[in-house]
Amino acid sequence: MIALLLVCLGAPPAPPAVVKSEPDAALTASFRQKDGWVGGDGAFSVSLGEKRALWLFSDTWVGAVRDGKRKDVELVNNSVGVEDGTGADRKLSFAIQKGAKGKPAALFTPPDGEGWFWQFAGHVADDKLHVFLPRFEKTSDPGAFGFRGFDLWLGTVARPDADPLKWKPEYTKVPFADLTGKRKWAFGSAVLTVGDFAYVYGYEETPSKPFPVRKLLTARVPRDKLADFKAWRFLANGEWTADPKDAAGQADKVAVELSVSYLPGLKQYALVHTENGLSDRIVGRFAPAPEGPWSDPVLLYTCPEMKKDKRVFSYAAKAHSHLATGNELVISYVVNSFDLGPVVNNAELYWPLFVRVRLK
Repeated sequence: MIALLLVCLGAPPAPPAVVKSEPDAALTASFRQKDGWVGGDGAFSVSLGEKRALWLFSDTWVGAVRDGKRKDVELVNNSVGVEDGTGADRKLSFAIQKGAKGKPAALFTPPDGEGWFWQFAGHVADDKLHVFLPRFEKTSDPGAFGFRGFDLWLGTVARPDADPLKWKPEYTKVPFADLTGKRKWAFGSAVLTVGDFAYVYGYEETPSKPFPVRKLLTARVPRDKLADFKAWRFLANGEWTADPKDAAGQADKVAVELSVSYLPGLKQYALVHTENGLSDRIVGRFAPAPEGPWSDPVLLYTCPEMKKDKRVFSYAAKAHSHLATGNELVISYVVNSFDLGPVVNNAELYWPLFVRVRLK
């Protein structure tokens, strides 16, 4: 009730100041491989405990890196990384499913065989992993954005601590999405557990130029009932409603991929995303409660790659709380190319890149 009163009556808090913001070269290097998994985007993380986490990737390159180029590579639509240990003992491994004739394949696949899944946020409760899976199909556009979404699913895995190659996902279509209308909206961009609830964040998007108008949507559900869609409630002007169409947007210029995490030292929640979804600016907004109200954006980091090369773009920024200590944010982002060729011929592209941002 106190948090809801803050939403109704209070202004957002004064946001923290950035003390230091710099690349984490060691963390970035830990994801670089020469064989097997050789790049992926998305990079959502899900903690399975103090010393184990999963990494959920969307489009993934499988093959080799030689002389700064990707060689003999194939692209699969999703993969999973497993992180064991912390600090100097931290190790990463990557699960690449094998399909027909032993070729690399996605771990999560649409049950009807139509289109493909990319992975968004994950949530663990009652020894089950739930992953939001927006589904896409190709369009006639030959460029980097030759795709469109058309529905949203939830993939559920029992015993997520098992070898991902032995997972047997079950799929349920999520009713809270419209990716084909003029007003597009969906949930699953981020999930945060607070007390007895899982807060599920999404977005609404309406056409505009040069970027669509995109705002944050917020829902919540008892933490162990994520797949019980009747239990969901949606934030609408300070109240929780059962009708998702009433959900009201907050915090403009958000991305479809983002994160929400808690900073205990500051006693604030942090919303982190790439500004407008595609930009060299990674921004944060801050709030006293998981439902807001959110502060004005604070510039956390400026990605240098877009200024160096006009053919590339940065996106997919999000924070990973299990890697952070104190009042800091550990943020990943990805750099991609408007054309496919440079991604193959320049192995510096298409990996998660990490930065550490200290706040006060």
